[in-house]
Amino acid sequence: MITASPQPAPPPSLPAPAYSVRSARAEDAAELAELSRPFVRSGALRERSVPLYAARAADFLVAQAPGGGLIEGSVGLRVYPAAPGEGSGSVGVLYNFCVAGHRQGSGVGAGLLRAALAMAHARSLGALFAATTGGGGLFLRYGFAPTTTRRAPSSWVRSLDPRRNARILAKSL
Repeated sequence: MITASPQPAPPPSLPAPAYSVRSARAEDAAELAELSRPFVRSGALRERSVPLYAARAADFLVAQAPGGGLIEGSVGLRVYPAAPGEGSGSVGVLYNFCVAGHRQGSGVGAGLLRAALAMAHARSLGALFAATTGGGGLFLRYGFAPTTTRRAPSSWVRSLDPRRNARILAKSL
């Protein structure tokens, strides 16, 4: 008679991530501009030049296809020191948040937002702000809430184009 002890079933294997998140580099500038182009045409994003993307590459996180493939999403995180009368501590602004059309709904945006939130926590920011011309559903699911421009960094608020009628969202950290 052969007896065997029951063995637990192996854990289900998780699918390999379809992208990785990393900090952008200056050499990603042309690809960031290309990724943003459809959103600029729709009015959802402001146009930025390739040299501007290169100069501000350190602001950006990118979602990249496996094996060093194309950049499929990006988000910028700009830090604003508190100005007199604007509260205590630095805050961040998320900007130029976009995901390639074929990757929307696949978790790329959520992965970028989680990475940006982790970066904001690591930098001890007091709050994060974003402006959106859309519904802002992803931001709302991650604890952002509509706010007024009075709470946001004044220099950033002055840079917003009032014709775009963007909604300001904030999340205290």
